Amino acid sequence: MVLDSVVASVVSLQAGGFEGSILASIVVFVVSLLIGGLGIYVGAKVIVDVEDYTYAIGTALIGGLLWGIIEFFVPLIGGILAFIAYLWIVNRRYPGGWIEAILITLVAWLAVVVVFIVLSLLIPGIEGIGAYGVPT
Repeated sequence: MVLDSVVASVVSLQAGGFEGSILASIVVFVVSLLIGGLGIYVGAKVIVDVEDYTYAIGTALIGGLLWGIIEFFVPLIGGILAFIAYLWIVNRRYPGGWIEAILITLVAWLAVVVVFIVLSLLIPGIEGIGAYGVPT
């Protein structure tokens, strides 16, 4: 399975002392983006019955970039503004309104938490992977 080989690569990069390398950073970013996209995919499927993983990855990428930019330039209230901007992205990219965007985000967060729990049980010692594009 592709996910198994990607996770094995991340674990071997971390174990090999390459935490600071560009390759390790790229692999961790891609895996984090895929996990974030999975969370949004699950949220969109459950809440608005939209099934498009590629679209969910795009949403995670756009939402994560916007979140980072806002938090960087507005440090004091950046987190709140970034969350509102993130919900706006989800609202614009999926059918429904603000309530659906909030619910998609909530289900995405829950799905990501489940993925992290499963990964930590299956692969002891895995660390440094987040869920890019999903508020955690």
